[in-house]
Amino acid sequence: MQITFQEIKEEDFGAFRQDVKDIFSIAVIREFGNPERGEVIPDEDIDEALFHPQAEVYYILADGEKIGGVTLRNDKESHRNSVDLFYIYPDCHGRGLGTQVWQAIEQLYPNTAVWELVTPYFEKRNIHFYLNKCGFRIVEFFCKYHKDSSRHSGGLDYQDEYFRFEKQMNI
Repeated sequence: MQITFQEIKEEDFGAFRQDVKDIFSIAVIREFGNPERGEVIPDEDIDEALFHPQAEVYYILADGEKIGGVTLRNDKESHRNSVDLFYIYPDCHGRGLGTQVWQAIEQLYPNTAVWELVTPYFEKRNIHFYLNKCGFRIVEFFCKYHKDSSRHSGGLDYQDEYFRFEKQMNI
C-alpha cells in the first residue's frame, strides 16, 4: 500500500478533533468504562497540539483512502520532533498499516535526530507498537510520584500516568 499524507487546514480541525476524541475514547472506555466526569481527551489538549507553532497536521491515506491522522511537531532547529496525536481507524488495525505509516513519517522527516511521544500506561497496544514495531524506547514514566510539569493534570489516573518514549535516529 502506498502511504501518503494530506495536510489538514484549520477549517478542517473540527473533524480531526472529533476523530481524535472518538478513537482515543475507545481504549479508555474499554479499560475503565465511561468516565463519570470530564472528557477522555479535552478539546484544549487537542487544540494545544493542533495550534502549536511547530504543528504539522495530516490525514493519513493508504492508496488514497483515509485511514487516520497525525499531528507532529517539527522543530527545524533542534531536530527533536514529536508525535502529539496519532491514530489509525479501528477497522484498519491489524493489517500492518501503523508500521507502514510510521516508516512513511520517518521518510517524510529525514532530518529528525530524535522522535518523542507519550502514551498512557494502560495502552498495551500502543506500547507494543512503539517499542516492538517502531524501535522507540521508554525514557520516563509520569505518575503521582513523578509529575510532568510541562502538562496540566487531567485529574483522572489514566490522564496522569503515561510513558514518554524516544527514538534516536541515525542522520
